[in-house]
Amino acid sequence: MEPVTVFRSFNQIEAQLVRSRLEAAEFDVFVIHELTSLIFEAYTRACGGILVQVPEDQAVEAREFLESAGGENP
Repeated sequence: MEPVTVFRSFNQIEAQLVRSRLEAAEFDVFVIHELTSLIFEAYTRACGGILVQVPEDQAVEAREFLESAGGENP
């Protein structure tokens, strides 16, 4: 399964809060570009931010979960 971005942020704390919410709801979650953001902020902006991703088969449910919790889609 390909990972799908369900949330995008330029703030590491915000991305981790979303990751925590999704994991608590038993989604399989991946956070991409997080460590790079600590070193090269310009790179994070160039690559589209810190991405919170889930497997493709969980994407629809994860987006609905985030919307119901007040989160935004990418």
